[in-house]
Amino acid sequence: MSTTRFAELDPERPVVEQLRERMAAMERRPAAERVPTLPALAEVVPLHAGATYAVDSASLALAVAAGASQAGEWVGFAGCPDFGAEAAAELGVELSRTVLVPDPGEHWLEVTAALVDVLRLVVLRPPATVSERAAGLLESRLRTRSAVLVVQGPWPRVEARLSTERSAWSGPSAGTGHLEQRQAAVVVHRRGRALQRVELSWPGVHRVDRPQQHLRLATG
Repeated sequence: MSTTRFAELDPERPVVEQLRERMAAMERRPAAERVPTLPALAEVVPLHAGATYAVDSASLALAVAAGASQAGEWVGFAGCPDFGAEAAAELGVELSRTVLVPDPGEHWLEVTAALVDVLRLVVLRPPATVSERAAGLLESRLRTRSAVLVVQGPWPRVEARLSTERSAWSGPSAGTGHLEQRQAAVVVHRRGRALQRVELSWPGVHRVDRPQQHLRLATG
């Protein structure tokens, strides 16, 4: 297992002491407390502490995590060896409050639980299928710590699932140069509610009222 911490804790104080303080602060937070979300997602995917959310792409995982990070929370990414620090920073993820475990190995579930203990929001790309029992134990941990889990991939029970229905890029009309903008139709599945669709554009994550014309179809 390799771990990257983009920012160090206070070097003048014991690490264990600082982590204990962080855990105590999270325990004092009320259950189901709202967790900050980017404005473009706030209406369709309000995040609540103690809940699990699923996404189908790394870009959506970053978008969900960015709001909490911008608000001053610590976030973590586990099982994401292709984590793009530059892309994360462009979305507003504060790297100085980000912990990265690119390869948690066979003990990925235990590593995720440990991250949940000290971080507000954890993004996980599980390398294996998780059982209902294991997911339930982790969900109990989330509620105790008032944390949020964002899973890229399948998960037994989630509060909401975001999937990309359509994606397209725009760029120079002459056919040369760099792609400039991505626009995606994102479908939100929430338990007990009708499907919702939202048009998002990158770079940054902004909500758009209608699809723009002359976009090149893309995947992911």
